[in-house]
Amino acid sequence: MPYDPSAFPPFAVTVDLVVLTVRRHALCALAVRRGEPPFQGRWALPGGFVRGDEDLATAAARELAEETGLHVNDPACPAPANAAHLEQLATYGDPRRDPRMRVVSVAHLALAPDLPAPRAGGDAHSVRWAPVEDLLGQDGVEAAPLAFDHARILADGVERARSKIEYSSLATAFCPQEFTVGELRRVYEAVWGVALDPRNFHRKVTGTPGFLVPTGGTTTRQGGRPAQLFRAGGATLLNPPMLRPEA
Repeated sequence: MPYDPSAFPPFAVTVDLVVLTVRRHALCALAVRRGEPPFQGRWALPGGFVRGDEDLATAAARELAEETGLHVNDPACPAPANAAHLEQLATYGDPRRDPRMRVVSVAHLALAPDLPAPRAGGDAHSVRWAPVEDLLGQDGVEAAPLAFDHARILADGVERARSKIEYSSLATAFCPQEFTVGELRRVYEAVWGVALDPRNFHRKVTGTPGFLVPTGGTTTRQGGRPAQLFRAGGATLLNPPMLRPEA
């Protein structure tokens, strides 16, 4: 069958970013309040249109910097300490997801510790770190209307993070370069939304080959007795996995 351009109308490609961090022992997502139509005034995920000369990773990094002033390092390049983890999440192509035109979005998931207070820019009226529960509700149901299909994208990103820390070392991406077992446990508790037994958790993470490596130092930044410091080991997959308990 010959190619008929009229049968394939043009469409745009965007990138949306689910940026997660742990702040005050809560899993938080980066949210921007839209300053322009459509959905003017609603909270949304940072993102925007991919330019003709950009690949997807470049567009994701540019949009994050333009709308929030934050920078996420490309995992393919040498990264400094505390660099964010960045990966593609999923593609969303419902014909009705954007009222302006047919738009396909390639969502990305970014995780990092101690991210600075963001600043608004681009078409964002304001920007904030919002607890995931405030955006989605405790049971995963949207608590307040988000723009476009961003509630679904955010929920998918949160579930990706929750599932991946079961079988990978991804939880350390929420920690500083050197951290204590207690600080790592609080990451798991914030992401999963459950309380974990400290002794059992300590036994599991220190007994998993390649997960944690002692640095030889200690810290009292959490108060109390000096706690041993660790860094992420070379393992990317955990065996045995850290299975998520029932909430």
